Amino acid sequence: MSTISAVLFDLDDTLFDHRRSARTALEAVQACHPSLSGVPLAALERSHAQYLEEIHGEVLAGRVGLDDARRQRFRRLFGFAGHEPDDELVERAAVTYRDRYLAGRAPMDGAVALLRFVRAHARVGVVSNNLLEEQQDKLRFCKLDRFVDVLVVSEEAGVSKPHPYIFRLALERLECAAGDVVMVGDSWAADVVGAQAAGIRPIWFNPEGIPAPAGGEGVEQLRALDPPETAMRMIFDAHRD
Repeated sequence: MSTISAVLFDLDDTLFDHRRSARTALEAVQACHPSLSGVPLAALERSHAQYLEEIHGEVLAGRVGLDDARRQRFRRLFGFAGHEPDDELVERAAVTYRDRYLAGRAPMDGAVALLRFVRAHARVGVVSNNLLEEQQDKLRFCKLDRFVDVLVVSEEAGVSKPHPYIFRLALERLECAAGDVVMVGDSWAADVVGAQAAGIRPIWFNPEGIPAPAGGEGVEQLRALDPPETAMRMIFDAHRD
């Protein structure tokens, strides 16, 4: 395997299984509220993810708090289901979601073992578009924090991926050159494009096998973190010219 200085990872849906936690939480909300029972869970997931993405930028900018953002999402979700909720209903749904989300948190399959293997050969950084406390808590809960040397989030960087500055900030803190680092992330737009803009070689974590965008066919793809030995070999081999 090629020797590299550091491996950068995205967190949500790369090391941390956000989708699974969100699905478990939405199932609990749906079970508690008849107005959502007639909507297929997959449709609720798509709408919820869309609303989360739309409001998330306001959260990162500090214009909306996490609790208010959650209430806004569920007000929209009830509207999507054809129901006009009152404040009490929105609050109950938001609290149920948050409680079940926290209880359902888990790392991606193979993530703990992979980070342990990688950390034995290189430094590890996490670059995430989120709030610092939120991401620190996920890393601690999933027992990933012990393998992470540097955590850089958009809240403190002042910019979000794909802006190259957030990647350069991670490089600076890791004391590594861009050419000696690999970035692994599930978002093509944020992780692959952002890493390339910062001069970092990207690996697209693509467990669903989505076709690469036009012109991106040459980017290395990682389909699973488990078994970690296979994933690690791909990560380090991807650095070879």
